[in-house]
Amino acid sequence: MFIHKNIRNDAITSIVQSIPLVFAATPFAIVYGALGESLGMSFWLIIAISMLVFAGASQFIALTLLAAGTPIGIIIFTVFLVNIRHMLYAISLVPQFKQVSSWVRIPMAYTLTDETFAIVTNKMQQQPNTHFVAFYLGSALFMYCNWALWSGIGFYVGSEFSGLKELGLEIAMVVAFAGIVVSQLKNLSHYACLLVAGIAAVISIDWPHQSGLLFSAFAGIATGLVVEYQQGNDQPDKKGEHHA
Repeated sequence: MFIHKNIRNDAITSIVQSIPLVFAATPFAIVYGALGESLGMSFWLIIAISMLVFAGASQFIALTLLAAGTPIGIIIFTVFLVNIRHMLYAISLVPQFKQVSSWVRIPMAYTLTDETFAIVTNKMQQQPNTHFVAFYLGSALFMYCNWALWSGIGFYVGSEFSGLKELGLEIAMVVAFAGIVVSQLKNLSHYACLLVAGIAAVISIDWPHQSGLLFSAFAGIATGLVVEYQQGNDQPDKKGEHHA
């Protein structure tokens, strides 16, 4: 009974901590729905993409490519490239996934987002005894349901307010996620990763199909790993100098 109570409490805590990001994602979902309506997509297609793809920026790309008559194979490949960063997220979560059954891993992998990853990693670092599956799914399913709901609402709102997508409401998500990232900066490798990723993002901002996003992510991660590795090699030398 006590274990079940802890699981429930961890799931509820996860939902509560996800509320700021859910609020931030809502305008983004509304703009997506409005964009789909403006491009002549059906309501059910908009909902289906949100529920089956569930990938934020990639859905904007998919809609644009669909409207342009792009072959489905190219659309799938482009969306895959934009979302390949989630493979990096999954790799970092491997230690927590070791005790999770394959059947549970499938919905967890499917609902992995930038926001859930940030919340879960932050929680597991601060409180390692947190029930991983409950906390993860609490955030992931909350984000999933909210995204699908407001995508549909955005479709109808967009038909009433044709200039909605021009308001730049999607910036709310960027600001919220930036707040999470900044709070996680703790050492030199983190700051190096941020700096290089930021510079790379500016350089590659006009690259097609948001390929610059992938480039920036890899550049930042590689830099962080190099700096962390170098710091690890320097520590034994400093200890040796101290003892000498």
